[in-house]
Amino acid sequence: MSPAGRRAGGPAGAAATVRAAGCVLWRPAPAGEGVEICLVHRPRYDDWSFPKGKLKRGEDPLTAALREVLEETGHLCAPGARLPTARYLVDGRPKEVAYWAARATGGSFTANDEVDRILWLSPADSRARLTQPRDHDQLNALLDVLAAP
Repeated sequence: MSPAGRRAGGPAGAAATVRAAGCVLWRPAPAGEGVEICLVHRPRYDDWSFPKGKLKRGEDPLTAALREVLEETGHLCAPGARLPTARYLVDGRPKEVAYWAARATGGSFTANDEVDRILWLSPADSRARLTQPRDHDQLNALLDVLAAP
């Protein structure tokens, strides 16, 4: 098996880990109290999640996360604290998604093939709308970061 076919340091035949990155994008609520969280809808999976995507060859995770936010939401953002990494299987392959808190700094959404809708929701409504319960870890971590003095 070629080196590309296995994870460095892993056993021959082991599936390479898919590396991705994203952000929990937030902004102050328009009413001036609390925050809103941006969720994206991906028609291919019919799910609601945070903006994220695979790293390009040689790309560092934070650069990928900021690129994915812009591509999927049309928004620029200021990255903040590192949030927990999500680890799960996709079609039998391990996947790791590095996340950051990121404050939206401007932009506007245009639907595309990958993301057809975004919603800005309160934290409680975001929690209820997220398709994958594992995404609650990143949401909880963001709220802890924002509540810290």
